[in-house]
Amino acid sequence: MTSAGTALLHSALILIRMGPSPAMTPGCGRDSNAPYTPSPMTRPAIPERLDRFMARANAIYYATHDPFADFTTSPEISQVFGEIIGLWAAVTWQLLGSPTPISLVEAGPGRGTLMADALRAAHRAAPGFAAALQVHLIETSPRLRAAQAARIPDATWHGDLSTVPDQPMILVANEFLDALPIRQFVRRGTGWTERFVAAGQWAEQPADAADVPAGRIAAEGDIVELNEPSRDFIAEVAGRVRRHPGAALFLDYGPEHSAAGDSLQAIADKRPVNPLSLAGSADLTAHVDFADLGDVARIHGAGVQGPAPQGPFLAALGLFQRTERLARNRSPEQALALVEAARRLAEPTAMGRLFKVLTVSSPACPPLPGLPIG
Repeated sequence: MTSAGTALLHSALILIRMGPSPAMTPGCGRDSNAPYTPSPMTRPAIPERLDRFMARANAIYYATHDPFADFTTSPEISQVFGEIIGLWAAVTWQLLGSPTPISLVEAGPGRGTLMADALRAAHRAAPGFAAALQVHLIETSPRLRAAQAARIPDATWHGDLSTVPDQPMILVANEFLDALPIRQFVRRGTGWTERFVAAGQWAEQPADAADVPAGRIAAEGDIVELNEPSRDFIAEVAGRVRRHPGAALFLDYGPEHSAAGDSLQAIADKRPVNPLSLAGSADLTAHVDFADLGDVARIHGAGVQGPAPQGPFLAALGLFQRTERLARNRSPEQALALVEAARRLAEPTAMGRLFKVLTVSSPACPPLPGLPIG
């Protein structure tokens, strides 16, 4: 699941314009050099690379659906989640030297719940940070932008990170990376194939081994995934925090260590469905390869902490203490709901272990709160 359709339309347009590989461009009755652009709501018979299919499908989904009718994200589970993220940002700002102004950026802001809760906490507990920050939201969906504007009217919206002011920055991305389109490679004998989608079915085409992420142990038939837009986003963030004081916090679901496996999934009407269903009818996501993204950040000169499980991170930031204080002035039923929400976010059997946390920061930045060092 993901908190927004952020950057998906942009990705979809780029990927769709690329069309299929030249070997699969139909030449009968059309210009063989013309790009192949499938109709948005059809199932093209010509094989479409998985990442292009996924980008197109999610762009349609977020333009035509309320994603929160299908799933619930952490900020919607408990207000405490957004509040402690806001306080984490305030402490991080101090560790960065309290630069003024500073962009407080959220990628994939959903309904704006996380940012609204974070700002409320910052204004109450860290007025200096609240006065220094400028809110920027990375969102492409008009539907979600409208919902965000109702909660955060002073925000500035962007289609991607490139137009956010090039200045000190703290970026938060909760369930953002999981919706960015992936490629899948299948081990076949001593080589690799790549997965395509054709008329709602899988198809495989020979792949260049150089495209497959290195260091993955894969037996016959195993799948290795690659998320190029996530790599590009992390690289861009790393470049920014090298130029200016800054840090980024990523919370999403996926393993701590890179491994082979098929993690593509689809949700529609609150239940799992076939990921190859009609494009735009379901929300498509995949597990985040945190270790791979940490390597990308390091290669680009940024500091990295994590990945680490979300549960201990939230607990270290005071999830349960804040929840207990809120519960004191509520009815027994409301207090129980608050406690159960906190447990859902942090307990290993719920979201506490599956969800991970990764930070990317300026090389000279001291260790950031809530995460182990190194």
